[in-house]
Amino acid sequence: MFKRPIVIANALFSTYYAYMLEYRAEIIFWALSGSLPLILMGVWMKAATSGQFSLSPIDFARYFLAAFFVRQMNAVWVIWEVEIDILQGKLSPRLLQPLDPAWHYFMAHLAERISRLPFVMGLFVLFFALYPAAFWIPSAVNFSLGMLAIALSFILRFLIQYTFAAIAFWLEQASAIEQFWTLLYLFLSGVIAPLAMFPPQLQDILLFTPFPYLVNFPAVILVGMPVNIAQGLLIMLLWTGIFLTINRWLWRQGLKKYSGMGA
Repeated sequence: MFKRPIVIANALFSTYYAYMLEYRAEIIFWALSGSLPLILMGVWMKAATSGQFSLSPIDFARYFLAAFFVRQMNAVWVIWEVEIDILQGKLSPRLLQPLDPAWHYFMAHLAERISRLPFVMGLFVLFFALYPAAFWIPSAVNFSLGMLAIALSFILRFLIQYTFAAIAFWLEQASAIEQFWTLLYLFLSGVIAPLAMFPPQLQDILLFTPFPYLVNFPAVILVGMPVNIAQGLLIMLLWTGIFLTINRWLWRQGLKKYSGMGA
């Protein structure tokens, strides 16, 4: 009963992993493009030495290093692939297959995660060699929960962007929506600053949005900062369900328009 899906998933992953290995040099540049947390780390560490913050310079170093790792593991670019496939008619051959096209995009992302992992680990080793005071090893519980949160954040971010991508059935520049979303994401997800640095009233509001769970939530779990893990996981699952529902509806409506255009 479960053998066929496993075989299909393994075949897709193996294919896309081999494909990603052909572009190892590009993957390194993709990984470096997500190094904004490492740049901001130095800014916040310097500010913590002269200002009065609830976090110490070492806390900031560990947080931004964890945030860098989270961003490496949940980076998503599916909207640009779907937009091109829809506008150029490349989606048609995939619609003829007895498999939802989403699985092709998802497995390509998953394979890229695995292929960039050695380079990310190398950056970790280099960082701790240069700044050994920030070295820490998450507890088994924090590591397990952190990896679970990272996996859920990747699924949630993939669904969010895949939902925006479905708008390409109606608009030629659906990626413009993602560009606007990215501005909110950078400021509200914990990339620019830990959520603990925000005003308490704003924190209370953001906790019910998907933004903090894309970076801040997994990062603070990994470094052992206080956070309501049960509430966070439940809100992540809720937003995942919301975007999955919207995505499936948009996709079905979009396919009607796509076939109606004769593509």
